[in-house]
Amino acid sequence: MSEKPATKGRRLFKLASMTAQVAGGYAKNRIKSVFQSDEASAEDRAQMNEKSGKVIAKTLGELKGAVMKVGQMASVAADILPSEVQEALTSLQREAPPMPFEVIADQIESEFSAAPETLFQSFDRVPFASASIGQVHRAVTDDGREVVVKVQYPGVDGAVDSDLAHLKLALRASGLVRIPKKSLDAVFKELKARLHEELDYTNEADNVRFFYEHYKDNPSVIVPEVVGERSSGRVLTLTYEPGDHLDEARHYPQKIRDEIAYHLFDVVAEQAFDLQVIHADPNPANFAFRRDGSIVLYDFGCVKTLEPKIVEAYLFSVRASLDERYEDLDEGMVRLGARNLEGAHVPPQYYKVWRDIFAKPLLGGTYNFGEAQLQRESMKHVPGFIAKYMTSFQPPPELVFLDRVVLGHYGTLRRLGAHADFRAKLDAYLQRAPTSVAELSS
Repeated sequence: MSEKPATKGRRLFKLASMTAQVAGGYAKNRIKSVFQSDEASAEDRAQMNEKSGKVIAKTLGELKGAVMKVGQMASVAADILPSEVQEALTSLQREAPPMPFEVIADQIESEFSAAPETLFQSFDRVPFASASIGQVHRAVTDDGREVVVKVQYPGVDGAVDSDLAHLKLALRASGLVRIPKKSLDAVFKELKARLHEELDYTNEADNVRFFYEHYKDNPSVIVPEVVGERSSGRVLTLTYEPGDHLDEARHYPQKIRDEIAYHLFDVVAEQAFDLQVIHADPNPANFAFRRDGSIVLYDFGCVKTLEPKIVEAYLFSVRASLDERYEDLDEGMVRLGARNLEGAHVPPQYYKVWRDIFAKPLLGGTYNFGEAQLQRESMKHVPGFIAKYMTSFQPPPELVFLDRVVLGHYGTLRRLGAHADFRAKLDAYLQRAPTSVAELSS
């Protein structure tokens, strides 16, 4: 059953309660582990992580807003959270329960001083989609255009900073995040900046216009147009661009699914390495597909501009990894902000373990994403990684959103069951990469 947005006081109470539950579980687990064997302690910790993940997911899902959005991001953060917590947070990727129409109508009227029925020829009271910070309704403009109207939930923009502060406290107190405080602070600073941008629908309108201009002559990528006279800071109206959800596209013929995979690679690579501006929310709900192999892009609230030196270091690191130049790869990790130089030295054999897993789709030859088990293979090595090299790495703030895109679309390709050989396309970009540390920008 849908509910009205939580008040500020209720949000604080729920977040504080969540923090107390997960922190209490962590404290009990630590005390209990003193008297247990390593095997029993590990089993109990996994159970605690699973329980904590469910508590966090339930709370964030109920509150919606910024904390739910961060929970969606965290569901692909394999380098930050335990697998049990990641699995619980994947539930947040699903469509959120809608808000009552009266809440949406009031928000529109507060922005335009007119009811939806006055502003549009018709306005569907039943939402077309609902998400963490707003929901979308179908409508028709007075001149007959079919549009979608994205309406922000009231109060969400005023709760961002408080929500994020409480979520960060919960993650630290729970013992679920094992990275230095300064690294976690830097990641949350980046998240806060992007979320404030995402809550400004005039900013999103500018993003839509930017990508529309870029793709308007590309038949493989469809971007809607902004209907400016029906858009504001908390309401965004776009032309309706239909397409099938990923669950429907999974049943396309193999040839079409493969074509979509190549187009998706082009979208991600061109945005990251040419535009250096990326559509940074790979949630499947933000994409649609058509039987001609084309892709429809939705939701341009989360857009990240990449620093040129970060793009250069990223390409350098990928090339060094594929070429098995592990000293260069280590330097690339330093330039990306992923290496903590105060931690232990990282030997080449460590990098080789991860390279041999994650480079599989890029080594050349047709790769079957439908049978990919990269995450499962990587989890076998996590215990050894935590024991030896946890302090050697840190989540790089500049890569939070690029990593999110890569991991998110890997999941999309898996669900599509795509067969693809991306190596030639990737090599076209890697040719630009510096071939030595001396060539890297300082």
